[in-house]
Amino acid sequence: MVALVFPGQGSQYLGMGKDCALFERAELITGIPVKRLSLEGPLEELTKTENLQVCLTLVNICAFEYLKELLGEAFKEKVRFTAGHSLGEFSALYASSVLSFEDTLQAVKKRGEIMGREGGERPSGMYAVINMPEAELKELIKGVKGLVLISNYNSPRQLVISGEEPALTEVAERAKEKGAKVVRLKVSAGFHSPLMKRAEEEFSEFLDTLEFKDAEIPFVSNVSARAEREGKKIKELLKKQMTSPVRWIEVVEYIYSQGVNTFIELGPKQVLKGLISQILEGKPFRCYSGETREDIEKVLREII
Repeated sequence: MVALVFPGQGSQYLGMGKDCALFERAELITGIPVKRLSLEGPLEELTKTENLQVCLTLVNICAFEYLKELLGEAFKEKVRFTAGHSLGEFSALYASSVLSFEDTLQAVKKRGEIMGREGGERPSGMYAVINMPEAELKELIKGVKGLVLISNYNSPRQLVISGEEPALTEVAERAKEKGAKVVRLKVSAGFHSPLMKRAEEEFSEFLDTLEFKDAEIPFVSNVSARAEREGKKIKELLKKQMTSPVRWIEVVEYIYSQGVNTFIELGPKQVLKGLISQILEGKPFRCYSGETREDIEKVLREII
């Protein structure tokens, strides 16, 4: 049994999706020049969240479609769970047949537009904090005035903080002084925090216009870190995603606790493969990554 995992923002690169057969369909649905942006850029345009969310989701979905086609009738008996990291949750919901192709792309387009507008009124942002224990980072956060919190629990070695300025940069500087590696993320606001409340409310109204079916494959939510099947509940969890931390460590540990020790990352690069390797360090597991049809064929030769 395997778990399919889907990456989010940060996994993009120019030239991704070079053998994707769904570009035209995606462009008709979204009105975004997905093919040109994904293959040619410019990178600055691709990286704009209102473009990136659609482009990356499409490449993830293309990789999933290759896998599903190549597995054929064995697909449902082989795949036990789906999960995605932040934006990647929408690809996972498509893979679990909760959202249709059109609704998935409309959702991430809307999400990108809303998130792209954030950050104007109250300056905020995000930093990755590498090689600092969670307890130590939380102590640093307690020592500043202003809203700062851990927004992504990516791995035991990589946490992300979101917050308002100047408190956010103050925590980052203190973490650096303590020996952590600190990287400011190229985002317009402090995502996965209460700072996104207004955006979350707007996006929730949009999600109510979409049809959420019950999951054919259990979906492990970033918000609950548990397997979810009921479409109605999945929608309510997704409504909370923008203001809730990404509990990726718990997501991976939950999947592993259910007897699944093989993970396939579907989409560009190998970001999740690296995080999973840190989370399950010292335990028996296998993790593969694939984006193109050739990649997926190679992965399946190894695991079947």
